[in-house]
Amino acid sequence: MSSSSDAASSVVHNAAAKRFELTSGGATAVAEYRDDGGRRVFHHTFVPPALRGHGLAEKLVREALSDARARNLPVVPACSYVAAFIERNPEFHPLVA
Repeated sequence: MSSSSDAASSVVHNAAAKRFELTSGGATAVAEYRDDGGRRVFHHTFVPPALRGHGLAEKLVREALSDARARNLPVVPACSYVAAFIERNPEFHPLVA
């Protein structure tokens, strides 16, 4: 049982760059945020074209939202992917600011 997402590294929180990163095959997918008034605003998610279709954005965003929940930070889903992900995953609805 092997897939491209299995080959991907773990999600890393790069706090200095204010983003969550997932690297696979030398390319890096990111979920970027800014902290604003006690809220975490997710404003951009990007997966390089060669990595798309393997669930990496979902893995990234799930980890990023779980981190916000652990830190008790309400979330503003300014990125359309993050907004759609939250809509599809009711366990994250309470995070929305």
